[in-house]
Amino acid sequence: MSDLAERVLAEAETIAVVGLSRSPHKSAHSVPASLQAAGFRIIPVHPSADVLLGERVYRSLAEIPFPVDIVDVFRPAPEAPGIAGQAVAIGAKALWLQQGIVSAEARRIATDGELAYIEDRCIAVVRALAQLTRR
Repeated sequence: MSDLAERVLAEAETIAVVGLSRSPHKSAHSVPASLQAAGFRIIPVHPSADVLLGERVYRSLAEIPFPVDIVDVFRPAPEAPGIAGQAVAIGAKALWLQQGIVSAEARRIATDGELAYIEDRCIAVVRALAQLTRR
């Protein structure tokens, strides 16, 4: 693996997705669905849904009762620092901000908390290009 994003994803099994959408027409739904189809365990984090992609939804990262490898973020950049703090608090291994999301403060929080940090990259594109699966 030549880059950090590929290495992080290659080592991951469980991905908590903050902002997973109910709408299959949005990338915040189709991207996690493609990861799930490739064998990754997707854990939806959403404020009001009960089940997404066939998985129980958690209201916050703190509610997830098992280890998470990657926290994948589909929320606006101003929310990223708070999510970064939550990712550090639950002991995630990495924080991944989806394409178009950049936050210097989230980067600082994640790296201070010893999380790998990826921003402004689509996790599904990285997975496809690296041909990574969990099946």
